[in-house]
Amino acid sequence: MKLAKTRFRPAPRELDLNIDYRVAATGLPRPSDFARWVGAALQGRSRPAQIGLHVVDNAEGQRLNAEYRGKDSATNVLSFALNEGEEAVAGLPLMGDIVLAAEVVAREAAEQGKDLHAHYAHLTVHGMLHLQGHDHETDTEAEAMEALETVILARLGYTDPYAVEH
Repeated sequence: MKLAKTRFRPAPRELDLNIDYRVAATGLPRPSDFARWVGAALQGRSRPAQIGLHVVDNAEGQRLNAEYRGKDSATNVLSFALNEGEEAVAGLPLMGDIVLAAEVVAREAAEQGKDLHAHYAHLTVHGMLHLQGHDHETDTEAEAMEALETVILARLGYTDPYAVEH
């Protein structure tokens, strides 16, 4: 089901962001929110970016997760980089797609007592960092990626998503 597609170009020479809402859900972030979060995750990067951001339902999230990761369940965010990290070709923009499963994101936010938009911001930044070659396969990688996410989110006015309240 394809409901709405928005092409958002806050800085045409730097970011070409295509947002595709494939789910009818309340409380979804606006295109300008996604653009702000994507832009924040790109801070300090000199090359332009062409990003597709897709907000999908659980069925599509599960299908993609099964097809590309071999996990038969929906997940909150998936990232598909066309050219990332050291494999990036000089002169070409960062290109990739981020897929957010709206129902999973909403459920997690409710279960974790997080603001829905703050959780979307976190997962968008997380996905963007993956597109730029960051990963969390080892403890060291995870700590570095989480620290970077926390700094970016703080600049956006959000609290540390990894902080545990007692």
